[in-house]
Amino acid sequence: MEVKTSLLDNMIGVGDMVLLEPLNEDSFIENLRNRFDHNEIYTYIGSVVISMNPYRSLPIYTPQKVEEYRNRNFYELSPHIYALADEAYRSLRDQDKDQCILITGESGAGKTEASKLVMSYVAAVCGKGQEVNKVKEQLLQSNPVLEAFGNAKTMRNDNSSRFGKYMDIEFDFKGDPLGGVISNYLLEKSRVCKQPRGERNFHIFYQLLSGASDDTLMKLKLDRDFSKYNYLSLDSANVNGLDDAASFRTVRNAMQIVGFMEAEVQSVLELVAAVLKLGNIEFKPESRINGFDESRVKDKNDLKEMCELLGIEQSVLERAFSYRTVEAKMEKMSTTLNVAQAYYARDALAKNLYSRLFSWLVTRINESIKAQAKTRHKVMGVLDIYGFEIFEDGDNSFEQFIINYCNEKLQQIFIELTLREEQEEYIREDIEWTNIEYFNNAVICDLIENNQNGILAMLDEECLRPGTVTDDTFLDKLNTICAEHQHFESRLSKNSKFLTDHSLPHSCFRIQHYAGKVLYRVEGFVDKNNDLLYRDLSQAMYKATHSLMRQLFPEGNPAKVNLKRPPTAGFQFKASVGVLMKNLQTKNPNYIRCIKPNDKKVAHIFTDSLVCHQVRYLGLMENVRVRRAGYAFRQPYESCLERYKMLCKKTWPQWRGPTRDGVEVLLTDCSVPSEEFAYGRSKIFIRNPRTLFTLEERRRACLEDLATLIQKIYRGWKSRTHFLLLKKSQVVVAAWYRRYAQQNKYQKIKSATLVMQSFIRGWKARNILRQLKYEKRCKEAVTTIAAYWHGTQVRREYRKFFRANAGKKIYDFTIQRIMQKYFLGLKTTTMSPMDNTWPTQPYGFLEGAHTELRRIFHLWRCKKYRGQFTEEKKSVYEEKLEASEIFKDKKALYPSSVSQPFKGDYLEIQKNPKYQKLNGAVDEKVLLADLVNKINRANGKGSPRLFLLTKSNFVLADQKTGQVKASVPLPDLASVSVSTQSDGFFALKLKEGSASASKGDFLLSSDHLIEIITKLHRIGTTAADRDQINIDISDEFLVQFKQDKVCVKFIQGGPKNGNSAACKRKNNRLLEVSVPSP
Repeated sequence: MEVKTSLLDNMIGVGDMVLLEPLNEDSFIENLRNRFDHNEIYTYIGSVVISMNPYRSLPIYTPQKVEEYRNRNFYELSPHIYALADEAYRSLRDQDKDQCILITGESGAGKTEASKLVMSYVAAVCGKGQEVNKVKEQLLQSNPVLEAFGNAKTMRNDNSSRFGKYMDIEFDFKGDPLGGVISNYLLEKSRVCKQPRGERNFHIFYQLLSGASDDTLMKLKLDRDFSKYNYLSLDSANVNGLDDAASFRTVRNAMQIVGFMEAEVQSVLELVAAVLKLGNIEFKPESRINGFDESRVKDKNDLKEMCELLGIEQSVLERAFSYRTVEAKMEKMSTTLNVAQAYYARDALAKNLYSRLFSWLVTRINESIKAQAKTRHKVMGVLDIYGFEIFEDGDNSFEQFIINYCNEKLQQIFIELTLREEQEEYIREDIEWTNIEYFNNAVICDLIENNQNGILAMLDEECLRPGTVTDDTFLDKLNTICAEHQHFESRLSKNSKFLTDHSLPHSCFRIQHYAGKVLYRVEGFVDKNNDLLYRDLSQAMYKATHSLMRQLFPEGNPAKVNLKRPPTAGFQFKASVGVLMKNLQTKNPNYIRCIKPNDKKVAHIFTDSLVCHQVRYLGLMENVRVRRAGYAFRQPYESCLERYKMLCKKTWPQWRGPTRDGVEVLLTDCSVPSEEFAYGRSKIFIRNPRTLFTLEERRRACLEDLATLIQKIYRGWKSRTHFLLLKKSQVVVAAWYRRYAQQNKYQKIKSATLVMQSFIRGWKARNILRQLKYEKRCKEAVTTIAAYWHGTQVRREYRKFFRANAGKKIYDFTIQRIMQKYFLGLKTTTMSPMDNTWPTQPYGFLEGAHTELRRIFHLWRCKKYRGQFTEEKKSVYEEKLEASEIFKDKKALYPSSVSQPFKGDYLEIQKNPKYQKLNGAVDEKVLLADLVNKINRANGKGSPRLFLLTKSNFVLADQKTGQVKASVPLPDLASVSVSTQSDGFFALKLKEGSASASKGDFLLSSDHLIEIITKLHRIGTTAADRDQINIDISDEFLVQFKQDKVCVKFIQGGPKNGNSAACKRKNNRLLEVSVPSP
């Protein structure tokens, strides 16, 4: 990255207009254009910064740029607004000088953005800390609030400030911000009621309607549709690049940061809504007896909603729009208002309400951001105020008149402060002061502000005098008093040279300002200067219950009626400007002149005529001439010697003596004429820019020679270094190659030696192998011969005994092989007890063994299978076994139950909340729970019952209610009777004489008959204190129903009976159960 040490380095055009050669308007504009085309939007005139609006974002405001300009000399880097802000801040912090930064320019030139950049830079470079950061944040966040209420979209600027703002930022001795005070000037309140075509009202109206929540709008009685409000222009309601909804959220957040309470925010929004509602109030004429017209409100709905927002009685405000009370000493007189006067009163109220709300906002912000400490503070003022305004169509009115008056005063103080600064520097540096001739605009300021014959004084006098007062009478007075003034022109004046000037209309006058001639249309001067609000409206506002109204309209207090006419707008503005001028004169000024390059608000377009117009009315050429009247350039001796020391052999490369002596030697050696420069105490002063540019050219040429010398020395050093590196590398390469060659030679000798060694070892090993093989063959031959010999001897001895024992041995061997094969065949048998397969008997002599082995194996695998059972599973199988003993080959239903597991609890009585009460009535563990049908003797039909079985009794309960119908101890159960058929009927017969026998036996039907009877039989078998329960299996048995015995008979039924058994009553002594055929 290139490092700059001076404004003159790599300069595009001329960075400081004081150095411009030749100096004329054309070269001035051309230099601005050249820099603008290269994105250089800042240019200096001495310590004044010219800022061109680029209409786009540039990467020159980053945190890195802030650090780059921090604590750097003003002329050390390229022109930038940060350089001016840093110079002002360091002067305030280090030299204890109060500063002010004056930002001027026409609408759209970037004044507001420039003030934000200055404040953001100061906030970035000052101290840190929780309290300091809070103050900085409040100071910065005051901008969005004031912009929302004081800025609007105009033809020239989408965010145009419609008020002047001066902020004093207060610092402590360390340079940390403590707070601030804001002053506002001349809010353009006429915009509230009427906007020119293509422009908008103040931002806050559109932001509120676009960004507020539906609930908030309902409370404020507003609608999002802009077209429903007369005060909002519709042709420019939506602006490209402006997000009103997001801006509203930003404003709400900024108000919270600044310190507004939620109730205060709501009160402010209510007043904004009231202004919108006020614009919708319309009037109609109503004739009276005396022949005069009286105004009446057409539609009272908007009036009613506005009164509700402000807390005013509707009748009070309605009367104030219809009547006006005039007081003179002790007399009061009430007059009616016609429709035109009513509309005037409505608009006057709207303008006053909004402007006073804006002033209250400024006061409220000041309360939050003001410094708390009482000690003396350092102050930096930032003035963002309207620039000189000249409308080309001649539509300049009262607002432009007082704006241009303010700029005349600022130009006057600029000239005075600039000359004073120049004179002070000359005296400080002991340089002879030469008187500078310049245009003094004090005569124009006197024309406007003179207390006796000034235009403002005559306007106030005309407004206060009795009788008929119009704009024409005011113009007549000007023509009478100011006719001979050299800067005043009027067609109706007695000055004959303007009588035939057709460019000057009869209802206008022209003033020769320092920036050029401006034509003012006199229409509206008197009304705008009066700025009257009828006392009836003030008193009506004072009666409102709204929290802010009494603060905004204190003159409406009936107890403090002041018959004195309020001060005019011109008088108030003149007083404000006077206070501002006194404030600025106590501070060190810093100037930023803002220029807009085109009227289209687009980037990369530079309109020469428009820029020339602004250069003229900003007085920039005058600024350059004042700056160049003495010496055009000055620089400290240290910087000058450091920059130009290479031009003289005596000062290069290092001067050992005092820097002033070094500069004298340098300039003498460069043959600079003595009249072109002067020596100050700490600076060298150069009169003509050509002298400086000559030094710069010689420096540039010298730098090229030095660069060539440096290149030559560097190339020589680089070549020598390269040669030494090659030489060193060659030595290293040679050493490595010799090492590599010796290693290769050694490896070859080593490999040859290893080959010879391997061949010799192989030869020796083969000899030893041949010797060992020979010895082994000899030993094997001896062994073989001995074996054959011993075999022959054995066979001779064995033949004697073989014939006697050979048959028995062959038989035993054969039997052994057969048994071995038989046992191996048994390995294929499975371990399942249900598998009845067994290998076939291979030989008849194995018949007994084959059967016994099958039995033993089956018993063994059954034992292994049983060993895998858990206690629960073993119990289930035991029940199944017991069921088999009871019902096998006796009950036709039994085979179908074998594959069904015995579940026991079919009702899930423990989990089902329906049976919670029944579960509580049974004390023991329930072994079986099932749904059965209890057979009725009367008709043979079944009633559903819950059947519960425990170790000591069985229980019958109602299915729906769970109520216990019968609980029978098991010792009272004598026997159980079932049929041989496939039905589920069974009879529980009770012992005669037992306590439960009084109700008789139970004839039941169940789908789990086998399981129920098996569990009953098993409980009786395992109990030691009771007899075993008898199981009677028969197709005909008797059942005791209370006092009578009934025979239950089972018969085979046909297909017509369906799939289930049916019970029918045949007579009083017989129940017949028809069972379907299998």
